[in-house]
Amino acid sequence: MGRGKIEIKLIENQTNRQVTYSKRRNGIFKKAQELTVLCDAHVSLIMQSSTDKIHEYISPTTTHKKMFDLYQKNLQIDLWSSHYEAMKENLWKLKEVNNKLRRDIRQRLGHDLDGLNLAELQDLEDKIAQSVQIIRERKYHVLKTQAETTRKKVRNLEERNSQLVHSYAGNEDPQYGYVDDEGDYESAVALANGASNLYLFNRVHNNHNLDHGHDGGSLVSGITHLHNPINNHHSNHNLEDGHGGDSFMSSITHLHDLRLA
Repeated sequence: MGRGKIEIKLIENQTNRQVTYSKRRNGIFKKAQELTVLCDAHVSLIMQSSTDKIHEYISPTTTHKKMFDLYQKNLQIDLWSSHYEAMKENLWKLKEVNNKLRRDIRQRLGHDLDGLNLAELQDLEDKIAQSVQIIRERKYHVLKTQAETTRKKVRNLEERNSQLVHSYAGNEDPQYGYVDDEGDYESAVALANGASNLYLFNRVHNNHNLDHGHDGGSLVSGITHLHNPINNHHSNHNLEDGHGGDSFMSSITHLHDLRLA
């Protein structure tokens, strides 16, 4: 059986319409290609769908411009004359608008005011006042935004600083902390250096026997020898010569006993 005759009319269904357009478009392009190969013809096709999509075919041996030029030459017509006239008219209108804008700009700057009457000058003054008001509002908005941004940055920095301070206070080594006794600098230095002889000195200083003067002289001299590096050379020299060795050793022994106690 042969195919039935199709009635040529607009396809109402949008999907069917697009399918039919795609199939027949490809068929036309295939026929144009076959015509180009078989007959050495120059074929130029431009198609626009209902959705404003452009599809085109041009023979490999030519271009669309060459085909248009050949068309104008053979038919003795100018396809661009009417379009050119429309473009000239549009250009003239754009030049008028441009000149008017330039004149308004010069007048807002205080130039070209001689040809204006009182009403035009009043209107120009109102426009400038409105422009100044808009500019002033924009300036205040920018200042407010910058101030808020700066305050946020300051708050963030203060919070960061507070976190760092708390973190430092929590991780602080007690060996290197502040000393409440502001006057005892040597004790603070000894505590920072981890010296155990300061503990001995405090035990000896608080001992009741020292308050009554028992063995105080030899013990203090021994402690002075431990804490005073400047006199170490002289003390070592006396020990080598055998002078004062018994008194110093007795002080050290007494210190050791006090520490054990």
